[in-house]
Amino acid sequence: MVTSRKRQAFDKGHQRKFLVIVDETAEVDAALFFAACRARRTGGSLLLLYIIQPQEFQHWMGVKQVQLEEETSKAKAVFRLFRRKLVNEGLDDVVCEEVIREGGLAEQITEVIEEDEDVAIMILGAATDSKGPGPLVSTLAAGKAAGTFPVPITIVPGNMTFDDVKTLA
Repeated sequence: MVTSRKRQAFDKGHQRKFLVIVDETAEVDAALFFAACRARRTGGSLLLLYIIQPQEFQHWMGVKQVQLEEETSKAKAVFRLFRRKLVNEGLDDVVCEEVIREGGLAEQITEVIEEDEDVAIMILGAATDSKGPGPLVSTLAAGKAAGTFPVPITIVPGNMTFDDVKTLA
């Protein structure tokens, strides 16, 4: 899974990007704020990625198209929500790129990293419930892909407050 393309985040004409996988889970806030604070401190930017996962059972293309349109609308609403959260915390000067992809989580994340040489690090929030750290952390950071992932992964505890994040990022 190691990328074949050289990371260029610090080369002339490039800017370091912090990749945050966004969804509607509570732990994303900690990852978002940590990434935004790090981006501000290091002169980087955010790449917010929303992945529409394919549904298991779809008989008709019309049903798939409606589902895709609904998920795209939801992704745009999630992006607006996160931009408001950044503004509310005084991080409105952090540049954010928003990307919507369709497919499997690991495959789409890897493709986005492969396509954008400026992605230098991925920030994930760990869930705080008793079921474990969450599917993204389990799959990407603790699973079989962890040792061969194309960029470093930072895991932020999902229960961190914005003030906690500011002091550490």
